[in-house]
Amino acid sequence: MADVQPEAGPDPDDEVVEAELVDDDLSPPTDVTVETLVDDLERVTQARDDFRDAYQRAAADFDNFRKQSQRRIEDEVARSSGALVERLLPVLDACDGALAHGATEVEPIASALLGILEKEGLVRVDPMGEVFDPTVAEAVVHEPGDGGEHIVSEVMRAGYTWQGRVLRPAMVKVTD
Repeated sequence: MADVQPEAGPDPDDEVVEAELVDDDLSPPTDVTVETLVDDLERVTQARDDFRDAYQRAAADFDNFRKQSQRRIEDEVARSSGALVERLLPVLDACDGALAHGATEVEPIASALLGILEKEGLVRVDPMGEVFDPTVAEAVVHEPGDGGEHIVSEVMRAGYTWQGRVLRPAMVKVTD
């Protein structure tokens, strides 16, 4: 006869432990009341409002920073272009001097240069016959007059403003 071996069953040394799956965090609390739910809702609502306020402040700060940076860039561009125009003023003065001495050949160049600069914001200050304004003119000669207001009687050198800012005041003779 053939040797029959006994059927293999569970090994008595292997102990099967059945674990109970319980997740305490997901199980509903047993002591839930309307008051605790209202308190939790108020706490969460307050936290949401705090985060919204912080976000709005940060967004406003960023917007202010962006605007301030843009203004700084625009101011720097205006200063740089003003400095360039200021360095070109002696060229305009030389053209004015040449024209005053009868050199009409420089008139097209002078008018072209002045026309381009005027389109960009240069304004020639020529206060001849006007009341003296020390913000746009510098009185270098005073003449006695009839004793009224100070009137500009002669412009010795033209002044210029660039985009509303005085680049160089006009040199003038003033009659008292």
